[in-house]
Amino acid sequence: MDESFFSRDVVGVAVDLLGARLLLDGIGGRIVETEAYRQDDEASHSFRGPTAGNAAMFGEPGRAYIYRSYGLHWCLNFVCERGSAVLIRALEPMCGLETMMARRMMTVTRKLCSGPGNLCKALAVTAELNGLSVLDAPFSLELPCKAPVSASGVRIGISKAAERPWRFAVKGSPYLSRPI
Repeated sequence: MDESFFSRDVVGVAVDLLGARLLLDGIGGRIVETEAYRQDDEASHSFRGPTAGNAAMFGEPGRAYIYRSYGLHWCLNFVCERGSAVLIRALEPMCGLETMMARRMMTVTRKLCSGPGNLCKALAVTAELNGLSVLDAPFSLELPCKAPVSASGVRIGISKAAERPWRFAVKGSPYLSRPI
């Protein structure tokens, strides 16, 4: 995998990331839920153009775009074509379970990385990672040998353009933030 994987339409990237193994410093699991955001999308942070806060979205494809949601939770996105990014919504935890449980102060594996804020807390994602390549350490990203069966639905947790069916998930996964 290289930058060319991300140098294309965000909707295709969001689907193709399903099943990929994502690790941060050796901790993480399999991506089971994503959402796509384009620059022409009212719900996207890039909709009104570049700012200091969303600069990573206008940078090189394959970079992390990290922001705080409601001032509380970090959210991890992968930059695609200019002004577009894929929000990583949920992982199936696989590597470093004890560390993730300690970070989340819980023992329920199914909910460790369910939802973008929970995922970031479990992986220790912070603003220091903003703009870094997701193809280099401390990240590790590997596509699956075989694409999983996927499902799509409307995005959640937003008020504008929520009706777009740009939320994607591994069909039947118990690790989703919310069923599709």
